[in-house]
Amino acid sequence: MTGLLRFVIVTVPRAIVGALILAGIAVNFANVIGRYVFLQPLIWADEAMVYIMVWTVFMGAVLVSYEGQHLKMDFFSILLPSPWKQIINSIAAVSFLAVCVFVVPQTWTVLKLLWNFGQRSVVAEIPLVIPHFALLSGFALMFLAVVLRFRSYMKGEFTGDIAERFGGGPDDS
Repeated sequence: MTGLLRFVIVTVPRAIVGALILAGIAVNFANVIGRYVFLQPLIWADEAMVYIMVWTVFMGAVLVSYEGQHLKMDFFSILLPSPWKQIINSIAAVSFLAVCVFVVPQTWTVLKLLWNFGQRSVVAEIPLVIPHFALLSGFALMFLAVVLRFRSYMKGEFTGDIAERFGGGPDDS
């Protein structure tokens, strides 16, 4: 089961991020050619690239959460002795999970509204369910990533290189 979860949390988002970055480059390149060679820009390109970036950010956030590499204010917590370090790290991980538990139902409600009204973007006429689904899938997968790696979050195993740079905590060997 862990292999399947790792596939869903790591491999799928990596593939999505890679494909979307290539798609964004292709759309941008086509827009540059259209604008400067044919004097006919793709009027939908900027809007589409924004939605591509939204997906890229939220899928990338899943990967960052799995690796524990997101920005966090842990300068002082890495210097704390055990068990305080684990307590602070556990509180941070539980807080992250609580945010995900709050955001997922909210985005589900918004998605249902967008779907029911059939709302589309102004220029490209992209169904707005598509970019907003990035939030739902991103936060749901971030939740799974943190749950899967909760023990690593609790132990603060992701802060090793930062702790080494600043001399480590009192309980480090």
